[in-house]
Amino acid sequence: MATRTRKAKPNVSKDDLLQYYRDMLLIRRFEEKAGQLYGMGLIGGFCHLYIGQEAVVVGLEAAAKEGDKRVTSYRDHGHMLACGMDPKGVMAELTGREGGYSKGKGGSMHMFSKEKHFYGGHGIVAAQVPIGAGLAFADKYKGNDNVTFTYFGDGAANQGQVYETYNMAELWDLPCIFVIENNQYAMGTSTKRSTKSPSYWERGAAYGIEGEEVDGMDVLAVKDAGMRAVEYCRSGKGPYILEIKTYRYRGHSMSDPAKYRTRDEVQKMREERDAIEMVRKMLLTGDHATEDDLKGIDKEIKDIVNDAAEFAKESPEPALEELWTDIYAKEIPQEAV
Repeated sequence: MATRTRKAKPNVSKDDLLQYYRDMLLIRRFEEKAGQLYGMGLIGGFCHLYIGQEAVVVGLEAAAKEGDKRVTSYRDHGHMLACGMDPKGVMAELTGREGGYSKGKGGSMHMFSKEKHFYGGHGIVAAQVPIGAGLAFADKYKGNDNVTFTYFGDGAANQGQVYETYNMAELWDLPCIFVIENNQYAMGTSTKRSTKSPSYWERGAAYGIEGEEVDGMDVLAVKDAGMRAVEYCRSGKGPYILEIKTYRYRGHSMSDPAKYRTRDEVQKMREERDAIEMVRKMLLTGDHATEDDLKGIDKEIKDIVNDAAEFAKESPEPALEELWTDIYAKEIPQEAV
């Protein structure tokens, strides 16, 4: 089994860099706005923000192709935006409105898009892992070369069903990329306190699964690793594990004050390791963009997010009769059986 941590390839086009910058900034600004709406009481229940982890999904989506699937946990707004779901529909669902992806009935943990092959954020820790393997099994059964990105966190990585899934995925050579988004604190306990063997990707060795550790604050490193993983899976070699070391700037959820770490620690990460700022500097130092260019992108993104927030506010509450829709699957056509 390979044991490696690789550096990003330096060659990247201007257009790619601008796209990564734009995509990460959209997630950042969207999440900031979601936090504001939560504070105003327009988003109820739980709200788990992705601020700080943007390079993970943006880098991996850059390695994906049409038909690839993704499934994740409840910190999922970034995944939705990165795979191309409409910010208006995502924000409307967060606010429980009819214009949302689940017609306002699901919220952030139960939002799906068949069109974008996004199979949900899941509220039960690690429950999405076997679902991801099931999605990969469907593609293997159909004989195509699609892969499934199955995201879960460092907290979920200690769940037993993860290892049951590893075993079955390797037995059946499933095209499943297990993505461990290791933000180092799970729900509020550091990996140093919770985990005796903190190198999560190496646990795949017990099942013969290849993998590697990746710098999740470097979008180029993430894409580079993602390309290796998808090539491995598409070639029929079975599953692959990516442990992506990242960092969330906010608490586990909006109700978490994050007193288990210091403000200085968070500020140090923001100042020295921020993924968006890293790409911003590359654009400026490489003469790919000017300060005015980047200000223009920032304004464009803010307008998109503000429009999404206004759409969510103006969208009506779900009608009472919506409680009885989408409960049962529609009749399956005979030709699909």
